[in-house]
Amino acid sequence: MRLETKLIHAGVEPDPTTGAIMTPIYQTSTYVQKAPGDHKGYEYARTQNPTRDALQSALAAIESGSWGLCFGSGMAATDAVLKLLEPGDEVVAADDMYGGTYRIFTKVFEKYGIRFHFVDMQNPSAVAAVLNARTRLIWTETPTNPMMTITDIAAVAELAKAHKALLCVDNTFASPYLQNPLEWGADLVVHSATKYLGGHSDVVHGCIIGKDAALEERLRFIQNSCGAVPGPQDCFLVLRGLKTLHVRMQRHCENGRTVAEWLRAHPKVGKVYWCGFEDSPGFAVARKQMRDFGGMMSFTLKDDRMEAANRVLSSTRLFSLAESLGGVESLIGHPASMTHASIPREDRIRRGLLDSLIRLSVGLENADDLLADLDRAIG
Repeated sequence: MRLETKLIHAGVEPDPTTGAIMTPIYQTSTYVQKAPGDHKGYEYARTQNPTRDALQSALAAIESGSWGLCFGSGMAATDAVLKLLEPGDEVVAADDMYGGTYRIFTKVFEKYGIRFHFVDMQNPSAVAAVLNARTRLIWTETPTNPMMTITDIAAVAELAKAHKALLCVDNTFASPYLQNPLEWGADLVVHSATKYLGGHSDVVHGCIIGKDAALEERLRFIQNSCGAVPGPQDCFLVLRGLKTLHVRMQRHCENGRTVAEWLRAHPKVGKVYWCGFEDSPGFAVARKQMRDFGGMMSFTLKDDRMEAANRVLSSTRLFSLAESLGGVESLIGHPASMTHASIPREDRIRRGLLDSLIRLSVGLENADDLLADLDRAIG
């Protein structure tokens, strides 16, 4: 079964009671038992919910996994992965990643005795240089947020296996339509399903997908014990979003290419970060492991003063100034003060994340309208 068909049908069966083609929202906290332990497979909704089960099955199918687990947010999914670790364990992480991930690493888990090494994940030798007997996890995003750098998943997976460490890939920016990290050797995939999977800016949700049964057992225990689970309405919304992921991503990619190329040709634009340019440092790897290059990008102005960036950020009409990404509508954001404010400024600057950097999530509107909006804002 091809991906487009899986997105519509995986994990979903007509409701056995009514024949409803859409999975019902099982809005219940508990389930009646005939006798202690004599039930229909469901006891308490923190542990199991039929709407959530349908989504978990669908996520496993579209990411080429054996199982999927849903959480109340992308950060809750990240938290669950980190709870696999013990004091004294070490993590190798990308030095260019979402600020919320950096924050939970350094402000929450470091104090429990877990050490984090932040390296340039574009270079597998930089990863290899810090691997040691205590390394238990390698964490990367590809493409990264917001610099759009690319990790060679297969190369890093080989290093992880050689050191008996897990490789977890945050696949939020690419989505399963563009990239399937498990097929390239990753052990775990996480998503902020708030973004492309939901696709309509109306749900907060997260998920983990994998193949290994022992990892599933450990993570399912964490999911149930810690209770950071999504409600059935949220699961229903993500299930709905999956059904159109392929057609939405096609348009995101088309519009993304148009906007990226237009920005690059604009006389007032400095540098454009988008992984689909042939001269981009990660292009060869991206072309190998991705099906297309998506609608996420960042750019600077030649006038790199914050005042100039603020004028653009405050002047667009179709690109709404807001956090998040991956919805049908286009968004414009300022990583330094929004999504990446928790990263120390000197670290941001070192990776090229300037105070004046602007990030775009290119939506599904008419591309000419988007270009006109940017042209008016940039001036």
